[in-house]
Formats: sequence, C-alpha cells, structure tokens
Amino acid sequence: MRTLGHITAMPELPEPLQGLRELAYNLWWSWNKEAAELFQEVDPALWKRFRGNPVKLLLEVDPARLEGLLGTGYPARVQGVLQALRAYLEERKQKKGPLTAYFSAEYGFHSSLPIYAGGLGVLAGDHVKAASDLGLNLVGVGIFYHEGYFHQRLSKEGAQVEVYEPLHPEELPLLPVQDREGKPLRVGVEFPGRTVWLGAYRVQVGAVPVYLLTADLPENAPEDRAITARLYAPGLEMRLKQEMILGIGGMRLLRALGLAPEVFHMNEGHSAFLGLERLRELVAEGHPFPLALELVRAGALFTTHTPVPAGHDAFPLELLDQYLGHFWEKLGTDREGVLALGLEEKPWGRVFSMSNLALKTSAQANGVSCLHGEVSRRMFHHLWPDLLPEEVPIGHVTNGVHTWTFLHPRLRRHYAEVFGPEWQKRPEDPATWKVEGLGEEFWRIHKELRAELIREVRQRVYEERRRNGESPGRLREAERLLDPEALTIGFARRFATYKRAVLLFKDPERLAKILRGPYPVQFVFAGKAHPKDEPGKAYLQELIGRIRELGLEDRMVVVEDYDMYLARLLVQGSDVWLNTPRRPMEASGTSGMKAALNGALNLSVLDGWWAEAFNGKNGFAIGDDRVYESDEAQDMADAQALYDVLESQVLPLFYAKGPEGYSASWLAMIHESLRTVGPYFSAARMVGEYLALYQRGAEMARRALGAAETLEALHQALPAFFALGLRVEAPGHLTLNGEPLRVRAWVEGEVPEALRPFLEVQLVVKRSTGELEVVPLAPSHGGYEGSFRPPRPGSYTYGMRLALKHPVTGRVTWVRWA
Repeated sequence: MRTLGHITAMPELPEPLQGLRELAYNLWWSWNKEAAELFQEVDPALWKRFRGNPVKLLLEVDPARLEGLLGTGYPARVQGVLQALRAYLEERKQKKGPLTAYFSAEYGFHSSLPIYAGGLGVLAGDHVKAASDLGLNLVGVGIFYHEGYFHQRLSKEGAQVEVYEPLHPEELPLLPVQDREGKPLRVGVEFPGRTVWLGAYRVQVGAVPVYLLTADLPENAPEDRAITARLYAPGLEMRLKQEMILGIGGMRLLRALGLAPEVFHMNEGHSAFLGLERLRELVAEGHPFPLALELVRAGALFTTHTPVPAGHDAFPLELLDQYLGHFWEKLGTDREGVLALGLEEKPWGRVFSMSNLALKTSAQANGVSCLHGEVSRRMFHHLWPDLLPEEVPIGHVTNGVHTWTFLHPRLRRHYAEVFGPEWQKRPEDPATWKVEGLGEEFWRIHKELRAELIREVRQRVYEERRRNGESPGRLREAERLLDPEALTIGFARRFATYKRAVLLFKDPERLAKILRGPYPVQFVFAGKAHPKDEPGKAYLQELIGRIRELGLEDRMVVVEDYDMYLARLLVQGSDVWLNTPRRPMEASGTSGMKAALNGALNLSVLDGWWAEAFNGKNGFAIGDDRVYESDEAQDMADAQALYDVLESQVLPLFYAKGPEGYSASWLAMIHESLRTVGPYFSAARMVGEYLALYQRGAEMARRALGAAETLEALHQALPAFFALGLRVEAPGHLTLNGEPLRVRAWVEGEVPEALRPFLEVQLVVKRSTGELEVVPLAPSHGGYEGSFRPPRPGSYTYGMRLALKHPVTGRVTWVRWA
C-alpha cells in the first residue's frame, strides 16, 4: 500500500482509569515503583515488549483487559497513586533558586525514550529528576531524535551491527508544544540560503518540564528534517547543524515560550552556541560587544565531561563561515572577534572549539570529579596562559546518581524499613544511612537479584544465538550459562579503547587460572561503541574473540544492546563492579555509584569518582595513582594489580562464608560502601551543589547589569594595564629559619582611574607539593610591601605580579608578572 499518512487512535479509558493517562505523561512514574507497577499489571508482556512505555501500552492493550480491571481494587490504587503524584507536584510549586535553563544534547530518562547514548545523557536525566525532587526552578532543553540512538546487535563473529528504529512521538510520553493561540509553536534558525523551522515536544519529568526540539516538520526540506533524526549523527557538518539547533534554536524556543532564565547551564559543549545567540540579543538591545559578553558570561555555567581531546567538538573555520557568517555583523564585532571565542590551534591548522566557546562565555565552569577538575585546569590552561594552572577558573562538582531510579524497589523498601522514614526524605544525608541493620534479609534479596540478572543474560544470549542461526547445542548452552551462586562481576560502559575492557586478558594464563580456580567467579560484559568509533568496535570484537579463544564462554558473557534497562539489571545483580580506565582518562563514571547503591562492591582503578570515594574499607583499588611512562607499561602494571586483588582479596573475602550463608567481612565492606557512597554520590547532593552555583550565577548576572558602566570603563582602560610595569625588591634564593620572606614592589606607569579599585600587587608562593598561596601586598610609601611566613617546612617557589581582579566574579583575570 502507498502510505498517505500516519494516524494514532488514542485510547478511550474507562472513567475510573482516566488517571492512568495523567500518570503516563509524567515521567515521575519512572522512579515511583507503585506507578510503574500499575502499568506493568495492565499487561506484563506488553510492558516489557514496549520497554516500559506506558503511552504505547495504553495504545495497544486490549480494551477488554482494562474493563476486566474495573471489578478489582485496581481503580482505587490508580486514584491513590494519582493523588501521590499531585501531592508531589503541589509540594514543589514554590520553586527554589533562580529560573535556570539546562541544555543537554542527550537525556537518559528511561529506556522507553532512547534519546541518550550513555553516561552523559543518563547524568542529564538524573540531574533533572533530582532537580524535580528538590523543587528547583529548572527547565530543560534538548533534541527529540526521531530515530533515537541505535540498538546494538552482535553478529555471529562478535561484530557490532547498528539498528535504528523510528520513534513516533505520539506513542511516547511527549506533548506537542503550542503557542498562545493553540497552534504548533515554531521558531526558525537561519542556515545557508534558507531558514530551518523547529517545533518542540514537552516531556514532564516530575515538576520539571524539558523541551525537545525537532526539525522533522513538513515546512522543512527532507535533508533538513533529517538533522534531528539521529543522536550524534556522523559528519562535522551534521554535528554543527545539530548544535546550532540545540544552542540557537533552544534559546529562541525559550523566548517563544515567554521564559527568561537568569542562569544558563551547558551540560558539555554541544549547546555552546547559545552564548552567541544571547550575545546577539544583548547587542540588539544596544549593549556594546565587550559589555554584552560580560553579561552573557555572568549568568552562564559550563560543565565539561571528558578529559579525552576527541570528546570536545571542534569545527573547521570555513564551516563556521558557511553556517554562521551571517551572525558576525549581529554581534557588534568582526569575524576575528567572534572566532577568538572558540579558536584552537591544532597541528593541522586553526579550528573552532565548542568547549573553548563555552568556557569563554561562562563565568563558572566545572569538571565532574575532583581529579577531573585538576585535569581540566591543565587541559584548558592555554586559554589563561598568564594564570597558574591552579588558578584556571574550572572547579568541580562530582557527579551523583538519582537514588530512586537505580536502587531496586525491593531494596528501597528494605532500606526504608531498616534505616527509618528520614532516609527517604534525605537520602543525601549520611546520618540517615543506618546500614548496620542490614543482614540476612538484605543478602537474600541480593541473591535473588543476582539470579534475576543471570536469567536475563541467558534469555538475551539465547535470542542472540537464535537470531544468528546457531546450532541447537549452542542454544541449549545459552540456557545454562553462568552460576546463580557464583561471585558475579559486572563490567558495562561505552566501548572506548581507554576504558580497557580487555585488560583482564593481558595475561591469559593467569586469567584462566583464576577462572578455573577453587573460587567460582564469572563476568558479565555489556556496552556499545559509537557507530563511527572503529577502534572501539574492534575492541568489542576482540573481547568476544578472546573469550572464545580461551574457552571461557561459560564464565564470561557479553550481552548486547546495553541500555538503561539492562544497566539497572547489571548494577542491581552484580556482586562486584569492575572499572579499568587508563588513569586519568575517566572524568567521573557513575555506574559504580549505582552498583554500590544496590550492595555491589567497586573494583576500580583510582580514577574519576573512585579516586575520591575509595577509603581502603569500602571496596577495592586496582594499583595506585601512579602514571607510567607508556600505555603498555601502565596496562601491564594495572593488569597484574587486578589479578593480585582478585586472588588475594576479592575471592577469599567473598567466599569466607559463615553459617548464615554469607561472608560477615564482605557484608561489613558493603556496609562501609553504602555508608560512604550512598549519600555523597547521590544526584540530590550533586544538584544541591549546582543550586549554589545557580544562585551565584544569578547574583553575578544582576551584579554585572548593575555594574555596566564600571565594566565598560574597565574594558576601555584595559590596554593601559598591559603597558604597566612592576619593579620588585626581593631576596632571590633564601633559606628561612623561622623568619618571614619580605618583599617590596613599585608599579611603573600611570594607572587609569577605572582600574584602581581592582588592582593588586601580589606575592604568589607555591609549595613543591602543589599548595598555592596568594598574598596581597599593602600600599606603603608610594609602593607596596608584604611578607610570607611558610606554614610548614618544605621547598617553595615564589614570584610577584600585578593582578587585576574582575569586578563581578572577584577572580584574578588579568596579570602582569614581574
């Protein structure tokens, strides 16, 4: 049949079940077990088939089934859960903090809405959910990819095959966004020779609305409709188009909705073009470019997520000229003035870096773990070459996970019984984690979750082998894979080479010895490689090949199509969570936090979040914090450390079982893991820290607007600052025996009046171990003088500089070293 169109007949629910529709269109159900159970009970088979999508479930369920539920207690339960949702929303009507727009290229809310690729998207989803729980004044902006991210199939040879499935918005918990007249809302973004029109869908995540842009509209040409088809579509030009839609289109959507956020949070650099659009708006209001840039920066926050250079988008300048050349004249400066905001010098030429743009248009920036903050300051030091690396204005907010999304409902109920009612209200409060009461019942639940994981693994491997046409014998083997009683180690993440999924195979003989030794142990692997990441795909195939070569398929299983559903099964059913990145390439990592929530112990390299979480009693460390001279040396050292920890610590401790059926020492380590990881590495704690940054951003935005004349005068006088000199009087090399270091300095040149309130002469002292201290010198007899007494013995270096502090941020922004 020649298709003329697509229609969707919405279900006519019986009156007592009308509340199901309201529940279906708020993703609150995705972290409320009672709500999810209502939908699952309607038809368990359809619920699983549609990946837990309640809208699709209600479209496809047999109406007779709904009628059959009316004579039971089901309608009363619907009303009870609906009242709980309404009470949840009512409690959050009074919002906390300034209105903040949160921009992300991907969101991982639930497996039924596959517009996420991995950790970045799931982190964004957790951020929004925690913001809803805490009642933050947040609005999300993203893209609805109508083909989503790919489903992964593994061929008989272990090769990854990408499969895309069209997503129909009317079959998802999405509502079309309309204008004030009830018509579909439209905003336009100028592309070469045409305007690309954008619509949007709203997904309600508890108390937070998230708006997802789409170019899949009849007003656009087919090639433009395809821009928002696939998440991370290949090709620099396509990526640029998507990021223009997210940043520029996202800003215009907010304006069309009548929203005026005080703060803009960029989750990675994909949305950094929003800074240019905000510049255009301010210049159109009459602000000169330097002041407009200050106003843009004051209310912006940028979170960087990767220390891997390839993870930071950069575009050729000719591509920028082609797509954004019309923008230059609207920004109150010339082409070079705009390009300077994102310019990056590469060995092959100049490119425009989206991360540089984000940093140059944000007054606040952060990495996603303490170690990643340090790495980011070194990585972006070239943008502030006159500052010391420690002074680069990038801090850190360590990631956290949404407790209620990833903690298994049975454990949630058990924890609530053991910990008491305050725990459910304040899971980020360490005082509520009264873990000492967890014992036999906890272990019984944990064993059942491990068994559920193994059943799912067997079913998935069976389906994979059946699809690939494997023999009946191989299908029967799939039904017996793994041992429900054996120590089960999970490893699941994106397949990138630096994550070293094959590290276990560095010494095949030793690995085989461990797997065939006296302690039963087994591994479950899962993860996707980016479709264009050929080394990552080869790594995945190599892992599968190594397992087969060594005859370990009964003890090591790779499961296809890793998504949020499989992720929950893995973190909830594993005993140990393995993480083997090449330090310091892991920015944070959150899967280990999710596993810890459910009683698994982490076995990880001291990278990302684990570098600050590990205390020697709450899990296991692979190696130490040394970085070796080569990747090969690093891999060999870490592999040997991994084998050592498995043989001498993990396996003996797990199998030191007492009469109660579990190891008391193992359970004590779980207690420590839950006590230290559960509250601190939660999204509630994380978003609470971001709230403080949002409040600071709003305050700086107001301060910048009030200091417009001061900022303009400062920028006009700035060239004079770099003409100033600093003459110093210092003792040079000196050994101190209890006496302070004394220094004097004189500014040479005329200091403009506009600079005087923000000028300091500073003594900068750095200890050999890295601690930094800045001592402002006091005016004295036409110059400046000061002293420094070392707080402890050691080796120090020191220097002196003329520093100009920013009127709004208060940070040292411009310096002249003596």
